Amino acid sequence: MIQLAYAVARSQAPLGCEPFHQWTVPNGTLWAAFHRHADAYLVRFPDLADFEVAADGCSVTCYPGLLTDEATLQHLYLNQIVPLALSQQGHPVFHGSAIAFGTGAAAFLADSGYGKSTLAASFATNGFPFLTDDGLVLQRSASGFDILPSHPSLRLWSDSQAALLRPDVPTAPVLSFTTKMRFIAGEVIAFENVAKPLRCAYFLGSGVTDQVTIEPMSTSEAVMAWIKHSFLLDVREKPRLRRQFEHVTDLAARPINFRLDFPRNFESLSATKNAILEHTRSVSSP
Repeated sequence: MIQLAYAVARSQAPLGCEPFHQWTVPNGTLWAAFHRHADAYLVRFPDLADFEVAADGCSVTCYPGLLTDEATLQHLYLNQIVPLALSQQGHPVFHGSAIAFGTGAAAFLADSGYGKSTLAASFATNGFPFLTDDGLVLQRSASGFDILPSHPSLRLWSDSQAALLRPDVPTAPVLSFTTKMRFIAGEVIAFENVAKPLRCAYFLGSGVTDQVTIEPMSTSEAVMAWIKHSFLLDVREKPRLRRQFEHVTDLAARPINFRLDFPRNFESLSATKNAILEHTRSVSSP
């Protein structure tokens, strides 16, 4: 549970200290800067907003920029801040999407632009609801880990939208800094709002291939892959790093980790989806 409060809009004054961590987009532009702020954390999205996150991750205060609209604030909160806050609460959180099938779920983990959301949308428009689009939140269970459902929406580029969705699918307001659109779950895009056991974790390859391949990963490979895609608010905080590493080593030791590669074209999506479904059915529950 996260309590969200909004403060009065303000300009972003200099913070007087260097960030301890930064996120950049592929062209090198600064996307987010992380600062320790009194007994909390301040995450700054330049020219958009500041978010103050309590050290325990249970409360967040948003300080909007003077010209930042509500849709942008909601996007930043749901897709960037919520996963970070949940990681502070002790949940293992990763960059990934997930879909439900039968009694379990499959996760797709990769960097931005590798097709996680397109895969999730392809399944969700064909009878296999998605659980999350980008922030993969896990919770320990008696048999392993469950995937928790997140916000019931998917973000897609225009080419994926044209290939997968009808023009009348409801959308969230357009964001000023990206051409990606957020599509709301409903009649066309199926959403699962109940936690499901993680049965398979697929780490996506580069897409430079002409066929679908699914290969098991060694424990050491899986450890590195889970670490690479982890959401962490404070990469210097040893107790939380230790707890995250414990989650990662547990996940990596399970027979659920696979390397998935497939051609990045829409003509191959059906074959890719069928190969994944066939594989999930052949894999024993962890």
